[in-house]
Order: sequence, then C-alpha cells, then structure tokens
Amino acid sequence: MTNSLTRVAAIQMVSTPSAEENIATARRLIADAARQGANLVLLPEYWAAMGMHENDKLGLAEQIDVGPIQSFMAETAREHQVWLIGGTLPMAALVTDKVLNTMMVYNPAGERVKRYDKIHLFSFTKGAESYDEARTIVEGTEVTSFDAPFGKVGLSVCYDLRFPELYRAMGDCTLIVVPAAFTYTTGKAHWEILLRARAIENQCYVLAAAQGGRHQNGRTTWGHSMLIDPWGEIKTVLAEGEGLVIGDIEPNYLSGIRENLPALKHRKL
Repeated sequence: MTNSLTRVAAIQMVSTPSAEENIATARRLIADAARQGANLVLLPEYWAAMGMHENDKLGLAEQIDVGPIQSFMAETAREHQVWLIGGTLPMAALVTDKVLNTMMVYNPAGERVKRYDKIHLFSFTKGAESYDEARTIVEGTEVTSFDAPFGKVGLSVCYDLRFPELYRAMGDCTLIVVPAAFTYTTGKAHWEILLRARAIENQCYVLAAAQGGRHQNGRTTWGHSMLIDPWGEIKTVLAEGEGLVIGDIEPNYLSGIRENLPALKHRKL
C-alpha cells in the first residue's frame, strides 16, 4: 500500500430511462472528476438507467464484457487513466425475466478487474411507497473486494449497507464503496448514520455515490453522496442534483486512527 495521497470522487446523478442520456452525463462528470485529479471514480447504483417500470431493466441487460454500457466504462477508464467503479448495471442472469444488479471495476488501462453482484435485495413498503427488487433481480452470493495501489477496496451496493457482517467478511479495507439509490424516506432516516457507522467500525474510508433527485418515473432518491474518513467525519457531501464529491485518501491518517484506537485488533468474534 502506498503512503501517498489518492484522490477519489463519487458521481451523483438523477438518472433517466435513457441509457444514452445517462452515459452522456456520466462521461461529462467523470471527465470533470479526472480534471480535478481523481484517481478513482465511483458511479451510483442504476446510473445507466432508472426505468419508468421495474421490468425496463430487463431490456438493457448485457452479457459479460459485451454491450454499450460496459464498453463505455472500459473506454472511459482508459481515456482518463482512472480506476472506474461502475455503480451498477443490469447483467444477464440464468433466471428467466430477471437480471443481476452488477458492479464492474475497471483499471486505468480499461481492463475489467472485478465484478460484484449485489447480495442484499431491497424491499420496503410504507403507504403508497412499495419496492421489491427480488421481483426482477437475482441476488449475488460472493463477498468481493479488489486491490488498488492505495489498498484494498471493498465493494457493496445500497441495501448492503444495512448488513455490517458483509463488511467484516471483506477483511481489512482502506476504502469501502457504496453506490446507491436510497429512497428519500429511508435515506433521510438512515443513510448518513449507516455510512458513518461502517466507516467507524471498520476504521476505513467510505465513498458513497448516490442517485439524488426527482426521477422521470416519479421516484425521489435521497442523494447526499459523500466521502467519510476512518474517524467517521464527513469530508465532503453533495445533497441533491447531479454533480460530484471529491477528496483524498490519506494512508498515514488511517494508520494513525488504527494505532491510537486499535479496535480491529481487539475483535474477539
């Protein structure tokens, strides 16, 4: 692990049903992050499309390493020479009429180095609000991370955030990423609390990229993309609307936190 600073960025979007429109938005925001010195860029969950109906994602499903969404991510990572973590996109599943909600990771050469299929599928009902991802999505099964020059990066998506055992299973991470599309209701109540808890208990940085605004399908997402340090302090946040948050991973600061309060070494279970 390098001791030098690494600049990371989280992209916030208000994705539409049009993959072409969303790719254009992502291209612009990733370029902006790269101009500001980002070495790693994270896109939000469902960045490529927020359909009018939950079944719309089936028509966008791609096979591994084939399709316009994956091609865009590989080409963009290579163009800007950044680590690009592609939020999620719908990937073909073995189950009929369902997809996998998949995060792809590309290195600065544009090579896919890791894939994570979202494990925990969101379900929520309150009044007129009702969501059940299991109707159209197959759950993943494998805890996933990858090694970047600055340390291990743990991969999670949205609802995964509520399950701390997932993050313990990742092992010692320098950074945890959380692309999400939290609803306004659940986000207002729990988003920041959960993100800060994961940073504090794992003594690592947490980078969260959110959907943030009113979508064409009528859904409102909470936004508040942010970078949190290992002490649980929010370093930067974007409340709503498209844009980005950017900040630095400081390995010496992380090491100092762990030396001063060696909680990870004190684990008994």
